[in-house]
Amino acid sequence: MSTSNFRSPAAVSATGLRKSYGGRTVLDGIDLRIPAGSVFALLGPNGAGKTTAVNILSTLITADAGELHVGGHDLATDPQAVRSAIGVTGQFSAVDGLITGEENMLLMADLHHLSRREGRRTTTELLERFGLTDAAKKPAATYSGGMKRRLDIAMTLVGNPRIIFLDEPTTGLDPRSRHTMWQIIRTLVSDGVTVLLTTQYLEEADQLADRIAVLHDGAIAAEGTAEELKRLIPGGHIRLRFSDPSAHRSAARALSAAGLPEAPGPAGTTRGVTADESLTLRIPSDGTPRELRSLLDWLDSAGIEADELTVHTPDLDDVFFALTGGTGSTDHQPSEEAVR
Repeated sequence: MSTSNFRSPAAVSATGLRKSYGGRTVLDGIDLRIPAGSVFALLGPNGAGKTTAVNILSTLITADAGELHVGGHDLATDPQAVRSAIGVTGQFSAVDGLITGEENMLLMADLHHLSRREGRRTTTELLERFGLTDAAKKPAATYSGGMKRRLDIAMTLVGNPRIIFLDEPTTGLDPRSRHTMWQIIRTLVSDGVTVLLTTQYLEEADQLADRIAVLHDGAIAAEGTAEELKRLIPGGHIRLRFSDPSAHRSAARALSAAGLPEAPGPAGTTRGVTADESLTLRIPSDGTPRELRSLLDWLDSAGIEADELTVHTPDLDDVFFALTGGTGSTDHQPSEEAVR
């Protein structure tokens, strides 16, 4: 997230937010600050408290404790002003399948007390914006999952809210529809809208969010940009690949003589700068430009010419499992960026 965005006024803020049901604490005093005009992602497993946080901030349920402000309004003293400033798209569609897409939009316009003319103008504009004009006269029950989700967000925008809560907006969508939804969210933010997004999709948070908070057992386990969170997890390294075995051995000797530490290997093992059958070497690195430049200068001075250099950094999968105590593995591999 840019520095100017970080310094912008908070569209949503929460200090000491608490919520319990019976003897179970769902939110245990969390703090949030979401700058205006940004995307903030709450990332966490099922039961972490993501939906509860959204329901509280959107006035659907009340908190047990906490100082909460949305759009400059205090939730405790002026919830109606908060409702006027926000739009909410929940996990489950608010679309009525028995009526057409256009009728769903006009119904929402009536709920926002728009005049008949204004309601029809807004409906026409939003249906066109979300690619639903051709299906406007068809029952919403005939829409695909992606179309229903687009209609859901279009209905949320009828009142022109500047703050939008999206609770797992792409759950159940196919990859194409998910990417379409991402573009819609990016367009909203480019227009100055603030988005609080909850998701279980790690790639979604990585792609969209200016800042991410990982919620675990009702508490914020970590918060930062995607890159900041990735740097919390060890395992980053630079990999050098050689086609010439003798060049590989020479590089391994030079790196070992330089006293470079070993890089972590798979399953908690370590792999140093020694020759192996794959003709690759791994050097611990956080992947920052400064460190990469320093390494490239050292390689040049040492006369080491690798055929390929790639930077490996932990991804949000690694962050998620490390912070939430998850076990098992995913099919998603740590990211690689070829730089030479």
